Parts: sequence; structure tokens; C-alpha cells
Amino acid sequence: MRVDLFDFELPPERIALRPVSPRDSARMLCVSGDAALADRSVRDLPQMLRKGDCLIFNDTRVIPAQLQGKRGDASIGATLHKRIDLRRWQAFIRNAKRLHPGDVIDFGQGVTAISEERHDDGSFTLFFEGEEPVEVLLHRAGTMPLPPYIAGKRPTDERDAQDYQTMFAQKDGAVAAPTASLHFTPELMAAVHAAGIETATLTLHVGAGTFLPVKADDTTEHRMHSEWGSIDAATAGRLNSIREAGGRLIAVGTTSLRLIESAADEAGIVNPFEGDTDIFITPGYRFKAIGGLMTNFHLPKSTLFMLVSALMGRETMQAAYAHAVASEYRFYSYGDSSLLLP
Repeated sequence: MRVDLFDFELPPERIALRPVSPRDSARMLCVSGDAALADRSVRDLPQMLRKGDCLIFNDTRVIPAQLQGKRGDASIGATLHKRIDLRRWQAFIRNAKRLHPGDVIDFGQGVTAISEERHDDGSFTLFFEGEEPVEVLLHRAGTMPLPPYIAGKRPTDERDAQDYQTMFAQKDGAVAAPTASLHFTPELMAAVHAAGIETATLTLHVGAGTFLPVKADDTTEHRMHSEWGSIDAATAGRLNSIREAGGRLIAVGTTSLRLIESAADEAGIVNPFEGDTDIFITPGYRFKAIGGLMTNFHLPKSTLFMLVSALMGRETMQAAYAHAVASEYRFYSYGDSSLLLP
């Protein structure tokens, strides 16, 4: 499909630079089949679902993966986006023309890395020197990797260390938050459970590739970056039992959705999964296991707007986003939410 079919007008002032407080007071646009659009609040979520449905959260934890350093007299910025092994990460590089394989980057605070290899997409493999765990080095020298559409408008600060982390964050490895889960609070979770709604967690370490623009003119020409994910056997079994009993699997965030769909077979059975996925969901995709999605509002012409268009229909989502813009919903990572029920 032509990428420009997924374009829409978005005024810059619709981009949220800070989250609302408390988190569950955000607005939520409900899009449900042929029903009229409904303007609700995230706190209304338990009433919008059915007893026996299951909300699926991503328990990845964002690491301080943004680094600024020097290679000689050249300033080098690095955004780690995928772990290769215990000491190596693949990274997007700013000022990459000044970096060559074999160069050493000094990130300060005693943290240095060797640029080992340049990849076809322009990223580099960085080998972090020393014996301390890389996570320790990042907490010493790195900062929270805010999305470029926020970081380009204000500097990262201490508030972001908490604001850009979900209440489910347990497993270090993401360089972007699964932002749909940022809306959840202990009070909202108590209401979810009181309504008889199940919950489950999986892990997908979100990479910075999620923010890369689609440069191709056609979706068939776009290459997705892979991300590592895991669903254990017990969780897969629970999800299958919930579906067999008539409950819907409601992904909280596109990361949860993509991992579930990567793990499901053609019959809709969710299998245990551990490894990389580069699934790219566009209109025409047949969903195998997912019955709904809670997600924030996404960029024009982005792979994530293509995904929600695949779930609900492109014309439906264009109309929903036009309503969201006109109604002054807050967009992107720190913005409002939508509940999509096909």
C-alpha cells in the first residue's frame, strides 16, 4: 500500500511534552466496530471491557540508553536500540560520518566503547570496555531516551526517569517505553480486577527503531527492525484458556500486540516464544489472537498508525484521528489513549 494513504494533519501543539497527573486521568477515545466514537477517560476502562477479558502488559524496563561522547575532537551521540550480547549493543549514531570501525568513543564517567562494525542501516555495533555490567555503565553515563518528537522540544530531566517508566517495568532492556501502560495506576488496576478482568504480562524490549520514519513510498519496501521478546509457557497457556472461555485478549500497547501475534499460530493458539520479531502489520493482515488494543495516538505515516489501521480499518482510524485532533486529544508517548475494539 502507498505510505501516503496513512498521512494526516497533526498540529504541533497536539504533541504532549509531559504526562497528565494522575496518570489514569488521561482521556481515552473509544473506537468500537460500527459504533459512534466515544470520548471517555482511562478510568472508564473497566466499564468498557467484559468480565473474562484479559489485559496484556509489557513488563520491559527502559534503560538510560542515550549517550553523548567524544571520538577525538568529534562529538558523537549514541542511542542504543538492541542488545547483541553481554557487552555489545547495536546503536544509532549521531554524527556517524565522524565514526569508523575501530574508533573508541569516550562517554565520560569512565565509560568507553569501541565501534566494531557499521551496519547497512547506518547503525553501529558498540563494544563496551571494562568488566562492569553494561547496565551499570549506562546508569552512570546515560540518560533516559525520550522520543525525538519530545526530546527535540525540551531537554530530558529528572522527572522523565519516573514519568517514562510504567508501573509494570521489571526487566531491563527497552530503549523506549511501552507507553500505553503509562496510564495505569494501582487504583486503576484494583478497579480492573474488581470488574473480573484478567491481566497477564509478557516482555518485549522496545527498540529505538520504533521511532524511525518510513522512508519508502510503499509499505512493501519498508524493513522493520527486530526486537527481542518472550512469552513463557504458563502465560501462553493462560491466554489460550481465556480465549477458549470466550474472553478477549486486549493488548495494552502495540508492543504487546506484535509479540502476541508473532507467537500465535494460524488457529489463534498462542505458543511460548523467545527470540526476535520484526513483524510488520498493515491493512490486509489477519489477526490471529488479539481481540482489541489500548494504545496512544501515533505519528502520521508511521508503522504504528498502519497497525491500528489494520486492526480497525484505515478509513475508521483516519476519522478517529481527525476527531482526536479536533477535540484536542494529546498525542504520542506522554499523550492520551485510545481503546480499539474491532
